Amino acid sequence: MRRLTAILIVVFLGFTGLAPLPLAPLFAAYAQETDAPPDYAAWQKFSNSAEPQLDQTDITIPDLEALRVDLVTWRSRFSKAQDANANRISILKNQIDALGPAPQDGATEPEDIAGRRKVLNDQLMQLEAPRLKADEAFRHADGLIGEIDTILRDRQTRQFLTLGPIPLNPVHWTQAARDLRQSVSDIWQQFDTAWNVPERRADLRNNLLVIGLEVLIALVLLGRGRAWMERLTRYVQNSPKATKLRGLGVFLISLGQVILPFFGILLLVSALEASQLFGQSGLAVITRLPGLALSFVAARWLTLRLFPDDSTQAGLLDLDIQTRAEMRFYGSVLGLLFGVTVVLSGLADVEDYSEATRAVLIFPLILVSGLILFRLGAVLRRSQTMTKTNDAGESVGDLRGRLGVLTGGALVAAGIGGPLIGAAGYNNAAALLVFPMVLSIGLIGLLLVLQRVITDAYAMMTGKSPEESDQALAPVLIGFLLVVLSLPVFALFWGARVTDLTELWTKFQQGFTLAGITISPAVFMTFAIVFAIGYAITRFLQTVLRTSVLPKTKLDTGGRTAILSGIGYVGIFLAALVAITSAGIDLSSLAIVAGALSVGIGFGLQNIVSNFVSGIILLIERPIAEGDWIEVAGQSGYVRDISVRSTRIETFDRTDVIVPNADLVSGVVTNWTRGNLIGRVKVGVGVAYGSDTRRVEKILREIAEDHPLVAMKPPPAIFFMAFGADSLNFEIRAILRDVNFIMSVHSDMNHAIAKRFAEEGIEIPFAQRDVWLRNPEALRMQATDPDKTDDLTQSDPALPDASDE
Repeated sequence: MRRLTAILIVVFLGFTGLAPLPLAPLFAAYAQETDAPPDYAAWQKFSNSAEPQLDQTDITIPDLEALRVDLVTWRSRFSKAQDANANRISILKNQIDALGPAPQDGATEPEDIAGRRKVLNDQLMQLEAPRLKADEAFRHADGLIGEIDTILRDRQTRQFLTLGPIPLNPVHWTQAARDLRQSVSDIWQQFDTAWNVPERRADLRNNLLVIGLEVLIALVLLGRGRAWMERLTRYVQNSPKATKLRGLGVFLISLGQVILPFFGILLLVSALEASQLFGQSGLAVITRLPGLALSFVAARWLTLRLFPDDSTQAGLLDLDIQTRAEMRFYGSVLGLLFGVTVVLSGLADVEDYSEATRAVLIFPLILVSGLILFRLGAVLRRSQTMTKTNDAGESVGDLRGRLGVLTGGALVAAGIGGPLIGAAGYNNAAALLVFPMVLSIGLIGLLLVLQRVITDAYAMMTGKSPEESDQALAPVLIGFLLVVLSLPVFALFWGARVTDLTELWTKFQQGFTLAGITISPAVFMTFAIVFAIGYAITRFLQTVLRTSVLPKTKLDTGGRTAILSGIGYVGIFLAALVAITSAGIDLSSLAIVAGALSVGIGFGLQNIVSNFVSGIILLIERPIAEGDWIEVAGQSGYVRDISVRSTRIETFDRTDVIVPNADLVSGVVTNWTRGNLIGRVKVGVGVAYGSDTRRVEKILREIAEDHPLVAMKPPPAIFFMAFGADSLNFEIRAILRDVNFIMSVHSDMNHAIAKRFAEEGIEIPFAQRDVWLRNPEALRMQATDPDKTDDLTQSDPALPDASDE
């Protein structure tokens, strides 16, 4: 319980910014390093004494923890010694490699080369000896640490699975009441004894002014501090000014609802301790009052932020005002119960209560906390299982809703399971199930509040509305980072030891080996920083070329795009290569893996590779370029983008067609605007038989020559194409200055032809047909007597059916 109280204080102060998160000393205690080389004689003596202790079954957990701290200190020294002479060893290896491979199969080499090789190898062995010794000691210390961790985890597991006294047994109630009454009596007797000491009363009189002032300020802060900050919070929240700063300002001011009462209780505790009137039992209660106060006021503040009492404010869940008030009450009670648990735990340690008394005192707290968790879980599940529908009427759900349902189910399970297993006598397991769940939902609520604050801060910095900020990526990423940083705290809540986390951090710093390559945070950070620098330089060079250099050249748009794309590919490749080299990653060890991947690429990714290579060919050969009007695979439009895998074509319907690059390289492509915009238009027209063909030719020539987009060199041509079934067919063929306007020119010429032919009296014929009917008398009979028509139809199949009229 002391550890959980410390964690609660640390998390709250760290997240609110009142103090830096004091986790660094915890980790620093397990990562002490010295510059002096390890004393292997002292290490051997220490390890020889440590190993027998691990075989003792009666060794206590504090002794194991202390032994582990010493082993971690030794291991950190050996880890540092493993890097000794690293630079000199690297130089020697390069010198040996420069001499070439050693002769094999009895072959000899020149004496001077052989002598030099021997000298270098001797120096290498001498320099590697300390590192090998440090590596052996490091592995020895690491193994002992792992053995201690295994022993501690086994003992912790047995402790939680141990069946203890049953708290529902009335026999234990009398003993618990007697112990509690004795504790109160001890506190009073210690107070009375201290009061009867003249020196204590004299000290109290001397410090009375300071103590009285502390008590007065504490009472004011405890009695009115929260009300003052609530009033200020509501004023800022309802203020019509500074709307962008309102969300962040309300959050910062609302923290005073926790800070002022907490400092008030700290002053009160300081005053009580300064009086020197309380003994060990009294101090056990007094020193834990800040934890009780912080737990209670933080729970009240958090529930008010999650379930505001103002109906105009959006809460965490879609709840009515009455249910919100219920949730705030439950949250405050949970905070109070946890604080009381901390105080009782400290008192039980000082008074050395029996297991039966501890079980009787803690079970009511577990029972009430479990009932509240059950209620919270039920409300959470009910609020998140409301079905939502989209525009199509289909039921949909979101990730937050599903997580809410799962969290509600976990609360219900803990609320039922905790009291049940506690009533069965598994008191440690019940406490581990209920109280960590209380802390976990508090931390989850804090993360949700911080996510809202991050969104408000993002809206303030970007000038966006809160609704737009909710859809932005940056607040989501920051919130995800907060969740990742909170994972160690969740682990501590649920029974993980600080040493477990420090061991994970040590393993993380050492890295892991993949295909012969050691990946550590230093390697990853080096790779990421160097690659980011190379990527930024590449983009900067592309921007300079795009805006300042290439516009001054004679290259067209397609050529500029090809150069920029090529520089991008080469720059990213070089950035990755330099980053890999700078990080010290040896790619030769990945040769086998690369060979296996190449087989998979050859079979499974051949289309992607084909499109990638085709994209490079398109950028180098440039048969098409951005802005070209092309036709491919039945699609016609303008090339808008040539990427690594595909090319995007914007059709004349303003739709995008994605064409694989392989189709553009291996297929038939028509490029209307390759090199220039000149193109030819063909306009056909038919005139009636008997028309003057030369006159028609002259009119069509005038129409073609009058259009402003028709080029005169070469001049437009008029062709008498054929004697059609219904007309004499002519065709205009003209070269246009800009083929992009071919449809407009075609339409303009058709309008001009219709107008001129009407003025000149030239007929544009249309198809006419003469229809002959056999036995027309059958149609007349159908009109007068349909029954006879049916008889005729049955007797003479050649007659048409009435339904075919």
